[in-house]
Amino acid sequence: MAEKIIAPYGSWKSPITADLIVAGTINLSEVALDGSDIYWIEGRAAERGRNCIVRRAPDGANQDITPPAFNARTTVHEYGGGAYAVLDGIVYFSNFSDQRLYRQARGAEPQPITSTEKMRYADGVIDARRNRMICVREDHRESDHDCINTLVSIHLDGDTAGTVMVEGNDFYSSPRLSPDGRWLVWLAWNHPNLPWDGTEL
Repeated sequence: MAEKIIAPYGSWKSPITADLIVAGTINLSEVALDGSDIYWIEGRAAERGRNCIVRRAPDGANQDITPPAFNARTTVHEYGGGAYAVLDGIVYFSNFSDQRLYRQARGAEPQPITSTEKMRYADGVIDARRNRMICVREDHRESDHDCINTLVSIHLDGDTAGTVMVEGNDFYSSPRLSPDGRWLVWLAWNHPNLPWDGTEL
């Protein structure tokens, strides 16, 4: 039996630490469907907070998609946004360390499809008819703090920075295509508003 230790009030050290509690914690987010497969992101405390894209096949088997060197997380709007999109087994995701977009075919290593310029990407939606992704882009080439937000089109086979589709507002989020691909909608807001103060659709 362990020896009893008497400590002054407020100074007792618990053997149950915050690190011990969160070590096995997994945060689940961004569920997506692709045919009969289900995808999601697991935020893994045991892997220093890495966000891993996981696929569940129809037979119930789970598989990590993003390799250990990749972290599917975007810093658009500083706090993030949609970090990946998937179509026909191909995953497109924003990597945390460089904020580039990557394309990862099933069983292959991720390949960058955007340049190394200071850009960030989020909230991507795949436009299969036009072989492109439409997403939010933050341009940080002039300043880390006063970035330019736009909606851009990124060619799925690779693009330098994308083609601007919508500009003029301070912030954009959540671009979505109509089922027939003819219409695009999005959310936008401007300083001094936060999204819950004044957002336009």
